[in-house]
Amino acid sequence: MKRAALGCSLALAAALAAGAAQAQTVRIGVVLTYTGVGAELAQQIDRGMQLFMKLNPDAFAPCKVEIIRRDDKNPGGADAKTAAQELITQDKVDIITGVIYSSNAIAMEPVITAAKKPFLIMNAGTAWITNLSPVIARVSFSMWHAGYAMGEALVKNLKAKTAVIGYTDYPPGKDSLLAFKTAFEKAGGKVLDEIPMGGPGQVPDFTPFLQRAKDRKPDVFFVFVPSGDHAVALVKTYNALGMRQAGIRLVGPGDITPDHKLQQMGDDAIGLITMHHYNADLDNPVNKRFVEAWRKEWGPTSTPDFMAVQGYDGMAAIAHAARANKCKLDADNFIAALRGWKFDSPRGPIMIDPATRDIVMNEYLSEVVKVGGRLVQKTLAVTPAVKDMCKELKVDRCGK
Repeated sequence: MKRAALGCSLALAAALAAGAAQAQTVRIGVVLTYTGVGAELAQQIDRGMQLFMKLNPDAFAPCKVEIIRRDDKNPGGADAKTAAQELITQDKVDIITGVIYSSNAIAMEPVITAAKKPFLIMNAGTAWITNLSPVIARVSFSMWHAGYAMGEALVKNLKAKTAVIGYTDYPPGKDSLLAFKTAFEKAGGKVLDEIPMGGPGQVPDFTPFLQRAKDRKPDVFFVFVPSGDHAVALVKTYNALGMRQAGIRLVGPGDITPDHKLQQMGDDAIGLITMHHYNADLDNPVNKRFVEAWRKEWGPTSTPDFMAVQGYDGMAAIAHAARANKCKLDADNFIAALRGWKFDSPRGPIMIDPATRDIVMNEYLSEVVKVGGRLVQKTLAVTPAVKDMCKELKVDRCGK
């Protein structure tokens, strides 16, 4: 009788232990710019995260998931650092993710590293951010992915010989400048001028910057500005100054043709050339399912852009690491789970580089064209499995 009772007690204990393990909750702290100039960008990432959860309801099983959101409000860094501190000390999160602006990611890093929490970046593109700490991985991009690939492609595919570079004057803009210039000049092109064009906190009057570029008469004007309202204002100014008619092509990363703003740009956007890892017109089955589900969820005129895909892929990465570690995440086991991780994303195949903790992915050379009264991004060429060339070449701060 005692033996039977003991057996029942052990079975009950095992059942309770199993139930407790299944009830383990992964607490995800999300820091995004939910208000101010970055609000539309934050909405894209947040919706991408939500859509992953809806389309993949069992991705975290048996883990439970709790998402705690914080608004970093602006690119200044101070509010982002406070948000990270609150998530760690008050909310006891297991991981921190999100982050639109590189300046905010840089400000947050010391707090997150000291707490030994994993930090998964869903946007901030300054290349050397992942070199700041071993707790950081990134599912978005480095400015070198598009900038370097574009520098090569303009000489090879479009036969450009001269360029002027315009950039928003903060870390990603400077990174984009260096990436493009390194590749363009290595391929035989010549950079005629480098023009800082205000900061990310507010949209500047682009007229004096673009007039200076026009006066140099380059074959191409390569530009990096934050996606969203900056891009719309840039493109309108480019056309207002007659730069297209002067034979100067506007080119840049996909930030200048964000899908959620493309139709709003109208015919001003026709002919723009970009290099990027995603646009909503990519012709693959995973992307078609993604875009269809997005429009079903948020309306037929709503369109996901590259930030939405980064939010989607970020949740896929966290789900993978959570399951691999039986719902208990720390910095070491999270990073270990992501080294070499592969995923079939709407942007195409992606992988986390085991050596750099940064993403490896396709880059698409595209042109904005009008089809059936709608602007679309037509793929001209694909560069497969692109790594962050800043780290590959050990340029500037990427050489550690």
